Amino acid sequence: MLRIVLDTNVLVASISQKSPYHWVWQAFVQGKYELCVTSDILDEYAEIIERYFSVEDAENTLNQIMMGKNVVQIIRYYEWNAIEQDPDDNKFFDCAVAANAHYLVSEDKHFNILKKIPFPSITRIKTLEFKEVLSEI
Repeated sequence: MLRIVLDTNVLVASISQKSPYHWVWQAFVQGKYELCVTSDILDEYAEIIERYFSVEDAENTLNQIMMGKNVVQIIRYYEWNAIEQDPDDNKFFDCAVAANAHYLVSEDKHFNILKKIPFPSITRIKTLEFKEVLSEI
């Protein structure tokens, strides 16, 4: 199964049923990919969802993620510090490496540096590219 790491902005943009990116959340709920997360990533998901929606929405979303059979809890044993422009984004890179993820899905330009890092190799794709990947499986 396809293993991915979702940047927080992609997840948050996909939660609302009115969002043009709701298909990302629906694909997760339908089990079309494995979502790889660490405790740091879950904390950030909760914080940002609370900021843009509500505490209740954050709790419901996190509960749904934690109950998902297609969620892979990753323990990060090593910090690569690959994203120097925004060190807070390193948790997503580190998770992708530890999970051996196929893709890190993000619109964040700080991840452009991944094209220049030969090892460990992580492929960052944008949201619409992810839609194409999902349509092929």
